[in-house]
Amino acid sequence: MASVTYDHVSKRYSADVTAIRDLNLQVRDTEFMVLVGPSGCGKTTALRMLAGLEEITEGAIKIGDRVVNDVPARERDIAMVFQSYALYPHMSVYDNMAFGLRMRGVPKRQIEEKVRSTATMLGLEPLLQRKPRQLSGGQRQRVALGRAIVRNPQVFLLDEPLSNLDAQLRVETRIHLQRLHRELGATFIYVTHDQVEAMTMGDRIAVLRDGILQQVASPRDLYDHPANMYVAGFIGSPKMNFIPVTVQDRTAKASGFEVRLPTAPGIEKGVLGIRPEDLTAQLREDWPTVEIKVEVLEVLGSDQYLYGKIGADDCTARVDPNLKVAVGDRMRLAVNVDRLHLFDRETERAVI
Repeated sequence: MASVTYDHVSKRYSADVTAIRDLNLQVRDTEFMVLVGPSGCGKTTALRMLAGLEEITEGAIKIGDRVVNDVPARERDIAMVFQSYALYPHMSVYDNMAFGLRMRGVPKRQIEEKVRSTATMLGLEPLLQRKPRQLSGGQRQRVALGRAIVRNPQVFLLDEPLSNLDAQLRVETRIHLQRLHRELGATFIYVTHDQVEAMTMGDRIAVLRDGILQQVASPRDLYDHPANMYVAGFIGSPKMNFIPVTVQDRTAKASGFEVRLPTAPGIEKGVLGIRPEDLTAQLREDWPTVEIKVEVLEVLGSDQYLYGKIGADDCTARVDPNLKVAVGDRMRLAVNVDRLHLFDRETERAVI
């Protein structure tokens, strides 16, 4: 397997359209790296440049120690799994998985061994003689993965491969992909717009916005230490509460409350970031309290979400599902000051 390096890579389609701006990213050997961001942020373009399907405007891409800017796609030793699966409808599952090996002149016996062993790994052995139209969405996805695995490439590229699956099957396939990554010991680069997929699957996550890399970190670090408001709002569900505050020395004042900060941040206008779970009904003497007027209530079994106003600001709180509360209630909640975030209102950069 191999590492992947984006070294000051840019992609411009015209003077007015830049998909990727000065991307610097190191994907470690055998790592599961996730590129995440909304539609149009450049994540698929970054993947397609690595695959050799898009030309690079500036910079260099390396697979291992080899610069591949001018290497044809077929010679890069990568395998790509698309959102659409891209299976040949007239071929059986076996032939779909074997096709790439046949085109490379691999001996028939070796093809048989690779396809059979991969089918066993993916639970596809009973389906090898079926056509794609006879398969479910999850089965088609496994065939697309199998077609990539039999090639034993240096790097696996997965472009939103779970988007066409229903919610339950997405969860099952996420788990299967993580097991598969460990079994293969391969380098995976996975593109998604779904932050839940990113948080549950990635060893590290690269967050993109408008073609610019915002932050690269482990899921836990991204959640606990976002570099800016964009990352803080994108990672986490429900999203972080953002409350405008004025700052005087070490005190942040909002419309409905004020909190003492651990240090003086050196700014006057900020935005306080509070995760929904850090607004809690378990009151403590050393935590300040706020009053929320409940406007919407969501009970999801293991969680209960309160949506309402704290002063003039919209806020969301995640509370105990057994807590008795109704729409229209006013509740006192404690603010976990140990997990507060503060952002500069002008630059949106994290200062605490």
